[in-house]
Amino acid sequence: MGELSLKIKIGDREYPIKVSEKEEAERMKLIGKALNEKIKKFSKEFEINDRQDLLAMIAFDLLVKDYKEMQIRNKKEDHLQEKISGMNNMISDVL
Repeated sequence: MGELSLKIKIGDREYPIKVSEKEEAERMKLIGKALNEKIKKFSKEFEINDRQDLLAMIAFDLLVKDYKEMQIRNKKEDHLQEKISGMNNMISDVL
């Protein structure tokens, strides 16, 4: 399958995007819609109309959420690694 060309509207502008799969195209459309909803939400919540300020605030908000999720993932991975090490020690003791 070839590339699909899309135009995603973010705020008041359209951006051309090329994707390789239909599922990816649908995902991009959903992400564009979610971003526009965040723009509206932040605009109302903070009473800001400047698109650059809104996009900067949204980017910051998303990175804060991503950072929190990364910390949670790292804690889970560390916990899992500790369990695996404990099991390896138990197996070594038996052998």
